[in-house]
Amino acid sequence: MAVNSADVQGWGKMYGIGVGPGDPQLLTLRACDVLRQAPVVCVPRSTPGEMGYTWEIIRSHLDASRQEILHLHFPMTRDARELETSWGRAVDVAAERLAQGKDCAFVTEGDPLLYSTFVHVLRQLNRRYPQVEVQIVPGVSSILAAAATARVPLADGDDCVAVLPATGSQEMLELALSRFDTVVLIKVSRAVGRVLDILNKLHLEDKAVFISRASSSREEVVGQVASLRGRDLEYMSLIIVRK
Repeated sequence: MAVNSADVQGWGKMYGIGVGPGDPQLLTLRACDVLRQAPVVCVPRSTPGEMGYTWEIIRSHLDASRQEILHLHFPMTRDARELETSWGRAVDVAAERLAQGKDCAFVTEGDPLLYSTFVHVLRQLNRRYPQVEVQIVPGVSSILAAAATARVPLADGDDCVAVLPATGSQEMLELALSRFDTVVLIKVSRAVGRVLDILNKLHLEDKAVFISRASSSREEVVGQVASLRGRDLEYMSLIIVRK
């Protein structure tokens, strides 16, 4: 299906595309179709001058001779003002192309609406350019890829599952780990010491497994999570606790 037609007001469409957790073969057929046909592809990166993890996943599907590739900078910071500025700047850059009737494909690891940069882009786009039509192409989440890699069932029967950032409050982490059958802790690289302390306190260390860059060539699985203490971990890491 073609994706380069403009809407009735002359604006192009914005596609939020989930490109999966790392393995290029985990892109959906729909994602590949849009990527190959979109006149403009927006690729986020956290460090200027570096191509970024998402680029590694999608580059084989693109043709720079006929597509414009926009590498947009999103800094790794907790400064709310700086983040808002970067999101707004990215949306404005994409809007220049959208106003010309060009469709834009904004790519993101995993799924666009699950702890994704595109969530913030979408909010900015809806506020600043409400005339732009947005279509979401869901992707394989790193949570699902990690579970598959570790062969850990996420849920069965009446099981309840919680997904939360390891950077949250200790009270929230302990509550989830106490009440849910399966808990997926994302963003563990910045809080692994605290997570290990909580797992030890609740006697759950032997129920946990660590997965980093699931499905990629740099994938790592660690069953003895206590060995992670003091390590410098990949940002794209998570821990699954299955009771």
